[in-house]
Amino acid sequence: MFPKIIKSEDEYVKVLSRINTLMDAAPGTPEGDELEVLSALTKIYEDAHHPISLPDPIEAIKFRMEQLGLKQRDLIPCFGTKSRASEVLNRKRTLTLSMIRSLHDKLDIPADILLNQPGEELPFSPIDIEWNRFPIREMIKRGWIVDVGDPRGKEEEIMRSYIQKAGGFDNIAISQFRKGVGTKQNDKASQYALVAWCLRAIIHAQELAGDRITKVQNISFDDLRTVSRLSILENGPTQARDYLAKQGVILIYVLHLPNTRLDGAAFLYEGKNPIISLTLRYDRLDYFWFCLLHELAHVIKHLPKKKDRLIVDHLEIFSPSKGKKDPEEEEANKLAQEALIPEKEWNDFLAKGNYGASEILSFSRKLRIHPSIVAGRFRYEQHNYRIFSHLLGNREVRKHFN
Repeated sequence: MFPKIIKSEDEYVKVLSRINTLMDAAPGTPEGDELEVLSALTKIYEDAHHPISLPDPIEAIKFRMEQLGLKQRDLIPCFGTKSRASEVLNRKRTLTLSMIRSLHDKLDIPADILLNQPGEELPFSPIDIEWNRFPIREMIKRGWIVDVGDPRGKEEEIMRSYIQKAGGFDNIAISQFRKGVGTKQNDKASQYALVAWCLRAIIHAQELAGDRITKVQNISFDDLRTVSRLSILENGPTQARDYLAKQGVILIYVLHLPNTRLDGAAFLYEGKNPIISLTLRYDRLDYFWFCLLHELAHVIKHLPKKKDRLIVDHLEIFSPSKGKKDPEEEEANKLAQEALIPEKEWNDFLAKGNYGASEILSFSRKLRIHPSIVAGRFRYEQHNYRIFSHLLGNREVRKHFN
Protein backbone atom coordinates (compact mmCIF):
# COMPACT_ATOMS: atom_id res chain seq x y z
CA MET A 1 0.00 0.00 0.00
CA PHE A 2 1.44 3.38 -1.04
CA PRO A 3 2.20 5.68 2.00
CA LYS A 4 -0.17 8.65 2.40
CA ILE A 5 0.00 12.01 4.17
CA ILE A 6 -0.88 11.60 7.86
CA LYS A 7 -4.12 13.49 8.56
CA SER A 8 -5.23 12.36 12.01
CA GLU A 9 -3.90 11.24 15.38
CA ASP A 10 -5.14 7.69 14.76
CA GLU A 11 -3.21 7.51 11.49
CA TYR A 12 -0.16 8.97 13.27
CA VAL A 13 -0.28 6.19 15.93
CA LYS A 14 -0.60 3.50 13.24
CA VAL A 15 2.37 4.89 11.30
CA LEU A 16 4.49 4.96 14.47
CA SER A 17 3.59 1.31 15.06
CA ARG A 18 4.62 0.43 11.49
CA ILE A 19 7.90 2.37 11.86
CA ASN A 20 8.64 0.37 15.01
CA THR A 21 8.40 -2.89 13.05
CA LEU A 22 10.71 -1.54 10.33
CA MET A 23 13.46 -0.18 12.58
CA ASP A 24 15.89 -2.98 11.66
CA ALA A 25 15.28 -2.71 7.89
CA ALA A 26 18.45 -2.42 5.82
CA PRO A 27 18.90 0.71 3.63
CA GLY A 28 18.14 0.11 -0.05
CA THR A 29 15.62 -2.64 0.60
CA PRO A 30 11.87 -2.17 0.04
CA GLU A 31 11.39 -2.13 3.82
CA GLY A 32 14.22 0.40 4.22
CA ASP A 33 12.65 2.69 1.59
CA GLU A 34 9.27 2.42 3.33
CA LEU A 35 10.89 3.35 6.66
CA GLU A 36 12.49 6.42 5.10
CA VAL A 37 9.20 7.62 3.57
CA LEU A 38 7.18 7.00 6.74
CA SER A 39 9.78 8.84 8.85
CA ALA A 40 9.53 11.87 6.57
CA LEU A 41 5.72 11.84 6.72
CA THR A 42 5.85 11.53 10.51
CA LYS A 43 8.13 14.56 10.80
CA ILE A 44 5.74 16.68 8.69
CA TYR A 45 2.83 15.73 10.97
CA GLU A 46 4.84 16.29 14.17
CA ASP A 47 6.07 19.69 13.05
CA ALA A 48 2.46 20.76 12.52
CA HIS A 49 0.77 19.06 15.45
CA HIS A 50 3.48 18.19 18.00
CA PRO A 51 6.04 21.00 17.81
CA ILE A 52 8.90 20.64 20.24
CA SER A 53 8.68 23.56 22.63
CA LEU A 54 11.76 25.66 23.24
CA PRO A 55 13.48 25.57 26.61
CA ASP A 56 12.38 28.26 29.04
CA PRO A 57 14.64 31.33 28.51
CA ILE A 58 15.41 31.77 32.23
CA GLU A 59 16.13 28.07 32.68
CA ALA A 60 18.38 28.20 29.61
CA ILE A 61 20.32 31.12 31.13
CA LYS A 62 20.72 29.31 34.45
CA PHE A 63 21.79 26.11 32.69
CA ARG A 64 24.52 27.95 30.74
CA MET A 65 25.64 29.74 33.91
CA GLU A 66 26.07 26.37 35.58
CA GLN A 67 27.89 24.94 32.57
CA LEU A 68 30.31 27.89 32.44
CA GLY A 69 30.68 28.20 36.19
CA LEU A 70 29.26 31.75 36.23
CA LYS A 71 27.67 33.55 39.16
CA GLN A 72 24.86 36.09 38.98
CA ARG A 73 27.34 38.92 39.44
CA ASP A 74 29.15 37.79 36.27
CA LEU A 75 26.03 38.68 34.23
CA ILE A 76 25.55 42.19 35.61
CA PRO A 77 26.98 43.72 32.37
CA CYS A 78 24.26 41.86 30.44
CA PHE A 79 21.43 43.13 32.64
CA GLY A 80 22.74 46.59 33.51
CA THR A 81 22.54 46.45 37.29
CA LYS A 82 22.75 43.86 40.08
CA SER A 83 19.11 44.39 41.06
CA ARG A 84 17.94 44.03 37.45
CA ALA A 85 19.85 40.76 37.07
CA SER A 86 18.18 39.45 40.21
CA GLU A 87 14.73 40.54 39.06
CA VAL A 88 15.09 38.86 35.65
CA LEU A 89 16.47 35.59 37.01
CA ASN A 90 13.67 35.52 39.59
CA ARG A 91 11.07 36.23 36.87
CA LYS A 92 10.07 39.61 38.28
CA ARG A 93 11.24 41.47 35.16
CA THR A 94 11.05 40.43 31.50
CA LEU A 95 14.04 40.22 29.21
CA THR A 96 14.57 43.20 26.91
CA LEU A 97 16.16 43.15 23.47
CA SER A 98 19.34 44.76 24.79
CA MET A 99 19.62 42.04 27.47
CA ILE A 100 18.91 39.32 24.93
CA ARG A 101 21.61 40.61 22.58
CA SER A 102 24.14 40.67 25.39
CA LEU A 103 23.22 37.23 26.74
CA HIS A 104 23.28 35.78 23.23
CA ASP A 105 26.83 37.07 22.76
CA LYS A 106 28.15 36.18 26.23
CA LEU A 107 26.46 32.82 26.82
CA ASP A 108 26.05 31.69 23.20
CA ILE A 109 22.39 30.84 23.81
CA PRO A 110 20.40 30.67 20.53
CA ALA A 111 18.39 33.84 19.95
CA ASP A 112 15.10 32.00 19.41
CA ILE A 113 15.36 30.44 22.89
CA LEU A 114 15.90 33.83 24.53
CA LEU A 115 13.11 35.35 22.42
CA ASN A 116 10.96 32.27 23.13
CA GLN A 117 9.98 32.17 19.46
CA PRO A 118 10.99 29.08 17.42
CA GLY A 119 13.18 30.04 14.48
CA GLU A 120 13.12 33.74 15.36
CA GLU A 121 16.26 35.83 14.93
CA LEU A 122 17.32 39.01 16.67
CA PRO A 123 16.02 42.07 14.78
CA PHE A 124 18.63 43.56 12.51
CA SER A 125 19.76 47.18 12.82
CA PRO A 126 21.02 48.69 9.53
CA ILE A 127 23.16 51.19 11.43
CA ASP A 128 24.88 51.22 14.78
CA ILE A 129 22.26 52.83 17.01
CA GLU A 130 22.80 53.61 20.68
CA TRP A 131 19.17 53.29 21.69
CA ASN A 132 19.55 54.85 25.13
CA ARG A 133 20.62 58.17 23.56
CA PHE A 134 17.13 58.91 22.25
CA PRO A 135 15.33 61.52 24.42
CA ILE A 136 12.63 58.99 25.31
CA ARG A 137 11.60 60.60 28.60
CA GLU A 138 11.00 63.92 26.84
CA MET A 139 9.09 62.15 24.07
CA ILE A 140 6.86 60.48 26.68
CA LYS A 141 6.38 63.82 28.42
CA ARG A 142 5.14 65.35 25.16
CA GLY A 143 2.80 62.48 24.45
CA TRP A 144 4.71 61.30 21.38
CA ILE A 145 5.18 57.91 23.03
CA VAL A 146 2.83 56.07 25.37
CA ASP A 147 4.08 56.17 28.96
CA VAL A 148 5.63 52.79 29.71
CA GLY A 149 6.96 53.68 33.15
CA ASP A 150 10.71 53.51 33.56
CA PRO A 151 12.07 53.24 29.98
CA ARG A 152 15.54 52.09 31.04
CA GLY A 153 16.42 48.84 29.36
CA LYS A 154 13.41 49.10 27.02
CA GLU A 155 14.84 51.79 24.74
CA GLU A 156 15.30 49.55 21.73
CA GLU A 157 11.77 48.13 21.84
CA ILE A 158 10.27 51.60 22.33
CA MET A 159 12.18 53.25 19.50
CA ARG A 160 11.85 50.33 17.10
CA SER A 161 8.09 50.61 17.46
CA TYR A 162 8.27 54.38 16.90
CA ILE A 163 10.51 54.03 13.85
CA GLN A 164 8.16 51.43 12.43
CA LYS A 165 5.25 53.81 12.94
CA ALA A 166 7.13 56.41 10.90
CA GLY A 167 7.73 54.02 8.03
CA GLY A 168 10.56 51.78 9.15
CA PHE A 169 14.32 51.85 8.81
CA ASP A 170 14.15 52.72 5.13
CA ASN A 171 12.54 56.03 6.05
CA ILE A 172 14.42 59.16 5.04
CA ALA A 173 14.67 60.38 8.64
CA ILE A 174 17.15 57.66 9.55
CA SER A 175 19.68 59.21 7.17
CA GLN A 176 20.05 61.99 9.72
CA PHE A 177 22.21 59.67 11.83
CA ARG A 178 24.86 60.01 9.19
CA LYS A 179 24.37 63.66 8.27
CA GLY A 180 24.00 65.32 11.65
CA VAL A 181 22.29 68.29 10.00
CA GLY A 182 21.24 71.09 12.32
CA THR A 183 23.16 69.76 15.30
CA LYS A 184 26.30 70.67 17.13
CA GLN A 185 29.30 68.93 15.64
CA ASN A 186 30.05 65.55 17.28
CA ASP A 187 27.16 66.02 19.69
CA LYS A 188 25.40 62.65 19.81
CA ALA A 189 22.65 63.89 22.11
CA SER A 190 21.58 66.49 19.56
CA GLN A 191 21.97 63.98 16.72
CA TYR A 192 19.54 61.54 18.33
CA ALA A 193 17.17 64.36 19.30
CA LEU A 194 17.19 65.49 15.66
CA VAL A 195 16.21 62.02 14.43
CA ALA A 196 13.46 61.79 17.08
CA TRP A 197 12.07 65.15 15.93
CA CYS A 198 12.15 64.07 12.29
CA LEU A 199 10.30 60.87 13.11
CA ARG A 200 7.66 62.82 15.02
CA ALA A 201 7.23 65.22 12.09
CA ILE A 202 6.65 62.29 9.73
CA ILE A 203 4.17 60.59 12.07
CA HIS A 204 2.29 63.86 12.68
CA ALA A 205 2.09 64.49 8.93
CA GLN A 206 0.71 61.01 8.40
CA GLU A 207 -1.90 61.60 11.11
CA LEU A 208 -3.06 64.81 9.42
CA ALA A 209 -2.87 63.53 5.86
CA GLY A 210 -4.91 60.33 6.01
CA ASP A 211 -7.45 59.98 3.22
CA ARG A 212 -8.10 63.72 3.07
CA ILE A 213 -4.86 64.60 1.32
CA THR A 214 -5.27 66.82 -1.73
CA LYS A 215 -3.67 66.11 -5.08
CA VAL A 216 -0.43 68.04 -5.43
CA GLN A 217 -0.64 71.16 -7.56
CA ASN A 218 2.32 72.74 -9.34
CA ILE A 219 3.74 75.02 -6.63
CA SER A 220 5.33 78.12 -8.13
CA PHE A 221 6.83 81.44 -7.13
CA ASP A 222 3.36 83.00 -7.53
CA ASP A 223 2.16 80.76 -4.69
CA LEU A 224 4.95 82.12 -2.51
CA ARG A 225 3.82 85.66 -3.26
CA THR A 226 0.22 84.73 -2.50
CA VAL A 227 1.21 83.19 0.83
CA SER A 228 3.28 86.23 1.78
CA ARG A 229 0.27 88.53 1.29
CA LEU A 230 -1.79 86.41 3.65
CA SER A 231 0.49 87.78 6.38
CA ILE A 232 -1.57 90.96 6.68
CA LEU A 233 -4.57 88.97 7.92
CA GLU A 234 -5.12 88.54 11.64
CA ASN A 235 -5.33 84.76 11.17
CA GLY A 236 -2.65 84.75 8.48
CA PRO A 237 -0.85 81.57 9.65
CA THR A 238 -4.14 79.65 9.59
CA GLN A 239 -5.01 81.05 6.17
CA ALA A 240 -1.57 80.05 4.89
CA ARG A 241 -2.00 76.51 6.19
CA ASP A 242 -5.43 76.22 4.52
CA TYR A 243 -4.23 77.72 1.24
CA LEU A 244 -1.29 75.33 1.08
CA ALA A 245 -3.53 72.36 1.91
CA LYS A 246 -5.53 73.12 -1.25
CA GLN A 247 -2.26 72.91 -3.18
CA GLY A 248 -1.48 69.53 -1.60
CA VAL A 249 1.13 70.90 0.83
CA ILE A 250 0.76 69.91 4.49
CA LEU A 251 1.95 72.48 7.04
CA ILE A 252 2.54 71.23 10.59
CA TYR A 253 4.11 72.43 13.83
CA VAL A 254 6.42 70.20 15.88
CA LEU A 255 8.26 71.93 18.72
CA HIS A 256 12.01 71.32 18.66
CA LEU A 257 13.59 69.03 21.26
CA PRO A 258 16.27 70.06 23.76
CA ASN A 259 19.81 70.00 22.31
CA THR A 260 18.56 70.98 18.86
CA ARG A 261 18.16 74.38 17.28
CA LEU A 262 15.98 73.38 14.38
CA ASP A 263 13.82 75.82 12.48
CA GLY A 264 12.00 73.46 10.15
CA ALA A 265 12.10 70.70 7.58
CA ALA A 266 10.70 69.90 4.16
CA PHE A 267 10.10 66.40 2.82
CA LEU A 268 7.62 64.42 0.76
CA TYR A 269 4.78 62.31 2.14
CA GLU A 270 4.84 58.95 0.35
CA GLY A 271 7.07 60.53 -2.27
CA LYS A 272 4.32 62.91 -3.43
CA ASN A 273 2.84 65.53 -1.13
CA PRO A 274 5.25 68.12 0.30
CA ILE A 275 5.32 68.33 4.09
CA ILE A 276 6.58 71.47 5.82
CA SER A 277 7.23 71.06 9.53
CA LEU A 278 8.12 74.17 11.54
CA THR A 279 9.46 74.24 15.10
CA LEU A 280 8.43 77.86 15.84
CA ARG A 281 11.44 78.18 18.15
CA TYR A 282 10.57 81.87 18.23
CA ASP A 283 6.88 82.64 18.53
CA ARG A 284 7.05 85.67 16.23
CA LEU A 285 5.40 86.55 12.96
CA ASP A 286 8.58 87.70 11.19
CA TYR A 287 10.26 84.39 12.03
CA PHE A 288 7.22 82.34 10.98
CA TRP A 289 6.78 83.95 7.58
CA PHE A 290 10.43 83.74 6.62
CA CYS A 291 10.76 80.10 7.77
CA LEU A 292 7.60 79.13 5.91
CA LEU A 293 8.70 80.82 2.68
CA HIS A 294 12.19 79.34 3.02
CA GLU A 295 10.78 75.80 3.26
CA LEU A 296 8.39 76.49 0.37
CA ALA A 297 11.42 77.54 -1.68
CA HIS A 298 12.93 74.11 -0.95
CA VAL A 299 9.66 72.51 -2.08
CA ILE A 300 9.91 74.34 -5.42
CA LYS A 301 13.63 74.15 -6.05
CA HIS A 302 15.12 71.14 -4.28
CA LEU A 303 12.63 68.43 -3.30
CA PRO A 304 11.68 67.60 -6.93
CA LYS A 305 15.31 66.72 -7.69
CA LYS A 306 15.35 63.84 -5.21
CA LYS A 307 12.04 62.63 -3.85
CA ASP A 308 13.40 60.68 -0.87
CA ARG A 309 15.10 63.74 0.63
CA LEU A 310 14.54 65.22 4.05
CA ILE A 311 15.76 68.83 4.14
CA VAL A 312 16.34 69.93 7.73
CA ASP A 313 17.06 73.59 8.46
CA HIS A 314 18.84 75.50 11.18
CA LEU A 315 18.71 78.89 9.52
CA GLU A 316 20.93 80.77 11.94
CA ILE A 317 24.04 78.80 10.97
CA PHE A 318 23.69 80.14 7.42
CA SER A 319 23.27 83.78 8.43
CA PRO A 320 25.97 86.21 7.17
CA SER A 321 27.38 86.62 10.67
CA LYS A 322 28.01 82.86 10.97
CA GLY A 323 29.92 82.61 7.70
CA LYS A 324 28.63 79.16 6.68
CA LYS A 325 27.50 78.73 3.09
CA ASP A 326 25.37 76.19 1.34
CA PRO A 327 24.19 76.73 -2.26
CA GLU A 328 20.73 75.28 -1.65
CA GLU A 329 20.21 77.30 1.53
CA GLU A 330 21.37 80.49 -0.17
CA GLU A 331 18.99 79.83 -3.06
CA ALA A 332 16.09 79.17 -0.67
CA ASN A 333 16.91 82.33 1.31
CA LYS A 334 17.02 84.45 -1.83
CA LEU A 335 13.73 83.08 -3.19
CA ALA A 336 11.99 83.56 0.17
CA GLN A 337 13.25 87.13 0.49
CA GLU A 338 12.16 87.95 -3.06
CA ALA A 339 8.66 86.56 -2.43
CA LEU A 340 8.30 88.55 0.79
CA ILE A 341 9.99 91.78 -0.31
CA PRO A 342 11.16 92.11 -3.93
CA GLU A 343 14.82 93.14 -4.08
CA LYS A 344 14.15 96.31 -6.10
CA GLU A 345 11.53 97.46 -3.61
CA TRP A 346 13.89 96.75 -0.73
CA ASN A 347 16.78 98.67 -2.28
CA ASP A 348 14.50 101.64 -2.99
CA PHE A 349 13.37 101.58 0.64
CA LEU A 350 16.94 101.52 1.95
CA ALA A 351 17.99 104.31 -0.43
CA LYS A 352 15.65 106.74 1.34
CA GLY A 353 17.81 106.46 4.46
CA ASN A 354 14.90 106.87 6.88
CA TYR A 355 14.09 103.74 8.84
CA GLY A 356 11.65 104.70 11.56
CA ALA A 357 8.65 102.64 12.66
CA SER A 358 6.26 104.82 10.65
CA GLU A 359 8.32 104.25 7.48
CA ILE A 360 8.26 100.49 8.08
CA LEU A 361 4.48 100.55 8.51
CA SER A 362 4.04 102.62 5.36
CA PHE A 363 6.34 100.37 3.34
CA SER A 364 4.60 97.20 4.52
CA ARG A 365 1.18 98.65 3.57
CA LYS A 366 2.53 99.40 0.11
CA LEU A 367 3.68 95.78 -0.32
CA ARG A 368 0.57 94.37 1.38
CA ILE A 369 2.56 92.35 3.89
CA HIS A 370 2.74 92.36 7.68
CA PRO A 371 5.14 95.01 9.09
CA SER A 372 6.91 92.29 11.09
CA ILE A 373 8.41 91.02 7.83
CA VAL A 374 9.98 94.40 7.05
CA ALA A 375 11.16 94.95 10.61
CA GLY A 376 12.57 91.43 10.81
CA ARG A 377 14.58 91.77 7.62
CA PHE A 378 15.95 95.15 8.67
CA ARG A 379 17.06 93.77 12.06
CA TYR A 380 18.64 90.75 10.33
CA GLU A 381 20.63 92.73 7.78
CA GLN A 382 21.75 95.33 10.31
CA HIS A 383 22.63 92.65 12.92
CA ASN A 384 20.75 94.77 15.40
CA TYR A 385 18.15 92.75 17.28
CA ARG A 386 17.24 95.44 19.79
CA ILE A 387 15.24 97.61 17.43
CA PHE A 388 11.59 97.38 16.30
CA SER A 389 10.78 94.55 18.70
CA HIS A 390 7.24 95.86 19.07
CA LEU A 391 6.61 95.29 15.35
CA LEU A 392 7.57 91.62 15.24
CA GLY A 393 4.25 90.06 16.29
CA ASN A 394 5.48 88.35 19.43
CA ARG A 395 3.39 85.40 20.66
CA GLU A 396 1.16 85.63 17.58
CA VAL A 397 1.93 82.31 15.84
CA ARG A 398 1.78 79.20 18.02
CA LYS A 399 -1.77 80.00 19.12
CA HIS A 400 -2.90 79.30 15.55
CA PHE A 401 -1.41 75.79 15.63
CA ASN A 402 -2.16 74.69 19.18
